[in-house]
Amino acid sequence: MFPAEKPRSPGGSSSKKGLQHHPGVIYSHYHWFGRCLLIPRDFRISVRTRTELDFFPPLFPSDAHLNELYQEATELAYRYNEKVRSKGGNDYLSSGKLHAVAVLHQLYQSVLSNYLNTHEPDFFSRLGTLVGKNHDIEEVLTFYMKEFPSPLLVSKSYPVEFYYLESLRGYFIHQVMEENPALIAASKPLLKPEGLFFPKAHQALTALMGGYVQQRTGGKEEDLFSFLTRPARLYPDSLLDQIRYILEHWADMIDSELKRLLLRAIDYVQEEEKPHFPPGGPAPPMPVIDYSLFDHEYEAFTADRNWMPNVVMIAKSTLVWLDQLTKEYGYPIDTLDKIPEREIELLAQRGFTALWLIGIWERSSASKMIKNLTGNPDAEASAYSLRNYEIASLIGGWGALDSLRHTCSKYGVRLASDMVPNHTGIDSDWVMSNPDLFIWQRHPPFPSYTFDGPNLSPNPNVEIKLEDHYYDRSDAAVTFQRRDLNTGETHYIFHGNDGTSMPWNDTAQLDFLNPKTREMVYQQIKHVAMNFPIIRFDAAMTLAKKHIQRLWYPRPGRGGDIAGRVPHSLDDETFHRLIPNEFWREVVDRINEELPDTLLLAEAFWMMEGYFVRTLGMHRVYNSAFMNMLKNQENKKYRDTIKNTLIYEPEILKRFVNFMNNPDEETAIAQFGDGDKYFGVCTLLATMPGLPMFGHGQVEGFREKYGMEYRRAYWDETANQHLVDEHYRRIFPLLKRRYLYSDVEYFELFDLVHDGHVHESAFCYVNGTDTERSLILYNNQYEKVEGTIKHSSPKLIKQNGGKHTATKSLAESLGLTVSGRRFVIWDSFTDKLTYMSPSLKLFDDGLWVHLWGFETKVFLNIREVEDSDGVYAELYERIGGQGIANFEEEIMALRLRPVTEAMENLRSESFFSLLSSIFDRTSSSKAERTLLLSLGEAYAHLTTAYELLHPQTKKILNHPPRDPDVKAIMETVKRLNTLFADHSTRLFSQSRLLLDELEVIVSSAFFLNPFVGEDAGIEEVVALAERLQLCRFYAEKLNKAGFVGDDQRKACQSGAIVVCAHRAYRKGEKPQETLARLLEEERVRTYGLVNEYQGVIWFDKERMQELIFLSALSIAMNEPEFDPTSYVKTLFDAQLNASYRLKRLLALPE
Repeated sequence: MFPAEKPRSPGGSSSKKGLQHHPGVIYSHYHWFGRCLLIPRDFRISVRTRTELDFFPPLFPSDAHLNELYQEATELAYRYNEKVRSKGGNDYLSSGKLHAVAVLHQLYQSVLSNYLNTHEPDFFSRLGTLVGKNHDIEEVLTFYMKEFPSPLLVSKSYPVEFYYLESLRGYFIHQVMEENPALIAASKPLLKPEGLFFPKAHQALTALMGGYVQQRTGGKEEDLFSFLTRPARLYPDSLLDQIRYILEHWADMIDSELKRLLLRAIDYVQEEEKPHFPPGGPAPPMPVIDYSLFDHEYEAFTADRNWMPNVVMIAKSTLVWLDQLTKEYGYPIDTLDKIPEREIELLAQRGFTALWLIGIWERSSASKMIKNLTGNPDAEASAYSLRNYEIASLIGGWGALDSLRHTCSKYGVRLASDMVPNHTGIDSDWVMSNPDLFIWQRHPPFPSYTFDGPNLSPNPNVEIKLEDHYYDRSDAAVTFQRRDLNTGETHYIFHGNDGTSMPWNDTAQLDFLNPKTREMVYQQIKHVAMNFPIIRFDAAMTLAKKHIQRLWYPRPGRGGDIAGRVPHSLDDETFHRLIPNEFWREVVDRINEELPDTLLLAEAFWMMEGYFVRTLGMHRVYNSAFMNMLKNQENKKYRDTIKNTLIYEPEILKRFVNFMNNPDEETAIAQFGDGDKYFGVCTLLATMPGLPMFGHGQVEGFREKYGMEYRRAYWDETANQHLVDEHYRRIFPLLKRRYLYSDVEYFELFDLVHDGHVHESAFCYVNGTDTERSLILYNNQYEKVEGTIKHSSPKLIKQNGGKHTATKSLAESLGLTVSGRRFVIWDSFTDKLTYMSPSLKLFDDGLWVHLWGFETKVFLNIREVEDSDGVYAELYERIGGQGIANFEEEIMALRLRPVTEAMENLRSESFFSLLSSIFDRTSSSKAERTLLLSLGEAYAHLTTAYELLHPQTKKILNHPPRDPDVKAIMETVKRLNTLFADHSTRLFSQSRLLLDELEVIVSSAFFLNPFVGEDAGIEEVVALAERLQLCRFYAEKLNKAGFVGDDQRKACQSGAIVVCAHRAYRKGEKPQETLARLLEEERVRTYGLVNEYQGVIWFDKERMQELIFLSALSIAMNEPEFDPTSYVKTLFDAQLNASYRLKRLLALPE
């Protein structure tokens, strides 16, 4: 313990020898024996507290270095808090606030010295004389000297008078501090310990002092005491607000060094009071992006390569995926080259063009050890705590990656990889060999830090230790210890940290003020780019200059985001000299020059999204607002985000990476469910401009969130097949149309308005290309909405070197024309119906929209037609706003109406009866003549009807119908009659084909015959039958017979085969040769269900029998001498012995 203060005689020890003038130190000028003495002062605290803490050195001496002041505060607070903790208390001291108290003490001393020097140098001398005349008041001063000694003063040999006057001065400052509630609250055990009471006369001493303070201090009409306590009276509960007031209003009274002290005091308190949210907690509310923050920044977008706009990416946590594939396929799949090709093919079939492999680099062994030691023996190292950028041997190394890359290239799938630019693992190659690349210091930032735990280093020459309190989760230190075991040199390296949560304790933060670090990181990026066409930069926003400064080298007064960094604060000039350019801009420019086919994707938050693509030049940037706002149904906020982007710079919108979950968030199914809300938001994901990114297990509906240290899935989950199926129905087809949605040139956003009210939950937008547009509607809430979409939100337009904002009508956005004879038509992807509207109606009224809760509507193939023949108006009159299933068929039916009306005889009951009488051999000559007359009449009407057809319809029919050849018709009817009258051909009646379909088959052949040229093949005639809508024409007859869908189409195709099959016949050749020639046509092979499997060509028995019957019928109707019985019997016998093999049926060598 220091000795009690007592006066000393003047002598050699009182001289100024050894006192050095320290910049910014507060000195007092006392005229003592004719000399001016300069002395530093300390902060006088209660001797009771000193004794309890066993702490007796001078505290906060005014000649201490800036950093020493805070170090003393942390050490004293730690000492005091440990004592409180040992007693089970919790009334702790804040080192940051204690440091602020120390700075305010120095400020008070400085202002007081300035006052004494400029106004009343003998103030305390005169005051001391008065005090000496009053014993009671003198006792107060004696009490103060005893209870609040100055170790710094005691250590010197000063005259008696000096000790006396210094104590008066100390008491004055003490009273100033006691009038400051915030200061006392921050330092109560030091200045006002429990049980300590001044003698009653202390009030008289205080009053005596006040009476001698001159007026007009600092230009204010108040005494010095009032002046010094004014900040505390204005802001009694906040030291920070007091300091800010002082910096603003007392600026001309304090020097630059003291200003730095005050600014640092703010930083240290902010550092302590900054909220640190534990991982997994609720995210703070997300603001709408404000681009005005970057108005002053330049524009320098990086142009996309041709493949980049339509990238659709899916993430896979590599180790977990390999484990899941092993379980699914039933054999070890533990390296990249063992991933089944079918998995890559499946990704491509679903519309994914990029595969992001998470966790493929060599990981930190220390990271794994830390996780094992803290309760997870099964954990792997974190995927973002890296040893180096070599493909991990655990997953097969570079060779396995090359094999997977080759497989992916076959299906148009590009590989994407992470690059972690801001930190490495704590035992990385660089930590071992180049510790100066990192942010470090020579001593721990806080006295509570100890490093007595296990050595985590794999290198026998280097020791790596995590701070001890991490292991029991009582603290998450900001530094770890690296010690060179050969030299003893120790670095306390800061962990990676983005200032939002806890430090990443298995990482080491790189120092980007070091140009060597910047260059080495770029070379790592280049190495990754040489092997992956897509790079995702993890936490890229932390390396923007403003955040390097904010987090690691804060401006004085702006610190506090990361503990321990305030001592390393830099002014703007120094900071910008050390890192003159944005690191990312340099990376982008160099990669674009050296490896231009690389897509650079930045994970960036903090309102930096636009800056990263517009100014820094990244191709893509994360858009976390998509997930967060839509999940929380903050619909207005997200629509405002889109609107703000459109009006500021639409190009940013197409560079967003939209996602419904990412590895740091809960799974998509946990956030959005698996119902209409999920698929509604997923539709936005698939159709908004930008890059859609799907999470691992999102399509399958997996609920487990895979930690970055997972080496396997812990939950036993199987794919939600309904969810997968719905993706195939509702999402994957849209992903394959990304060319419609990835850009912004034709993107327009609309308000859904009803009675002047905007439904903010409704997302309504148009996008597309110059030739094709799409309209998306989605209601992101449970309640239904309805209203009109008519005018788009303002959008920035760049034209002829200038810029302006503009809105468009819905009709203009769809590329429609103002005309009374035009209709707009669109196909509904959602319900598979087609809708139509007069174009003018959309110009005049917009589009009326009704959406149920979470309902989605997607309209594709939006096109405009001119109604030159009135059929569109006629159809619209019939259906109005209702959708129909076969729109083009309906239009064609209207256009073909003259033809179908002309051929009406061919589907009349009487006509079918005549055919039936022929087939069952009950017809007469009269029936034959009647049939002939019906055909002749129909063909005659057809010739006239053709002239009435619209030119477009005539093109569909290829050429005009032939004039009826009466003789040919008569011959055909006769042969048909003869064929079925001949008892030798009764085998035809054995076919179910003839019993159930023959009337339609023969009638359709008569229908087609006038339109078929001499050289027309079956493929052409079948297509003609489809264009003539024969299935529709004969629908009533076929429906009555029980035929639907494909069976109806087959019946009409059969008619086409009857018209043409005879052309394959050559007189005198074997039936197999005729059939073989017939099967050369692809449509005939399809009809016979001919297919190849394992090198053998197979056929379907029933379909082949039908084909044989049809060909026999066709030949018999056209060749008088043809023997159908022999033909059919020969082929049937061959079929029986063919065992469904086509070559055996055709008697061909196998």
